[in-house]
Amino acid sequence: MDSERTFEFIIDEEHAGLRADSVLSEYMEDVSRSYVQKLIESGCVSAGGFPMLSKKEKLKAGTAVVVTLPEEQPCEALPEDIPLDIVYEDDDLIVVDKPKGMVVHPAAGNLSGTLVNALLFHCGSLSVINGVQRPGIVHRIDKDTSGLIAIAKSDAAHKGLSLQLAEHTVTRRYRAVVFGSLKDESGRIDAPLGRDPKNRLRMAIVPGGKRAVTNYKVLRHFSGFTEIEARLETGRTHQIRVHMASLGHPLLGDTVYGPARQPYRLNGQMLHAGLLGFVHPVTGQYMEFTAEPPEEYLITIEKLKNR
Repeated sequence: MDSERTFEFIIDEEHAGLRADSVLSEYMEDVSRSYVQKLIESGCVSAGGFPMLSKKEKLKAGTAVVVTLPEEQPCEALPEDIPLDIVYEDDDLIVVDKPKGMVVHPAAGNLSGTLVNALLFHCGSLSVINGVQRPGIVHRIDKDTSGLIAIAKSDAAHKGLSLQLAEHTVTRRYRAVVFGSLKDESGRIDAPLGRDPKNRLRMAIVPGGKRAVTNYKVLRHFSGFTEIEARLETGRTHQIRVHMASLGHPLLGDTVYGPARQPYRLNGQMLHAGLLGFVHPVTGQYMEFTAEPPEEYLITIEKLKNR
């Protein structure tokens, strides 16, 4: 069986008693809840060794869940007229402030409504190095993370941006809110990341994983929470979320690496890619862009100030 298409995990105490489709859609971030429901209806999900019969099934702590995704059928991404917040654009690349809740590229359960669909409508064409499902995508940010992302329109730009990412010369700074009060005002986390061996739907610090480095500093303290700036040296999946959780300070709103029951009604984690800088791969000019956090982030900050 293809391990990359099969995911196994154990329900923890935080997610016990919650609906199956809700829990699975949280862990499988780029998969919609409706697609999770279809997987359950199709017999692709088992719990405790038995097929899951209902999307409303309440899961018990310690239950082993197995999700087997059907074979992915290559599907060319199609243009869709979706509004974009364009920060910069020229003939070779485009920088967009991605809204929270938007998936970057089509995947199982999210074949439309993605950033790529919107870009194809706006740009007409993108770099084809990453294939027809991920055209132009050089790096990505999570569905529920907002902020800046650079997309290649030409193959030359794609190669140039990819090289800078590989050499860790791209500047990426995020704002985030974490639980608790950090002991140190700044720090550096150098811990390898890979698939969690106990839960293939999550990432974890694992020996032999890919090197991941996050630098952080405190921006301000609140009662029970801290806002930080995180600067990436590498860009691994869920890097900031896993690294901060490893310190005992998971991100507010992150139900995958933090508490399942959150103190505020948020659509995902409080994490915003607010600064992006790189050398233009064609002109050689250094460029740096900034974007303010979305309204939900700012409103939550005001609530934290008044705790």
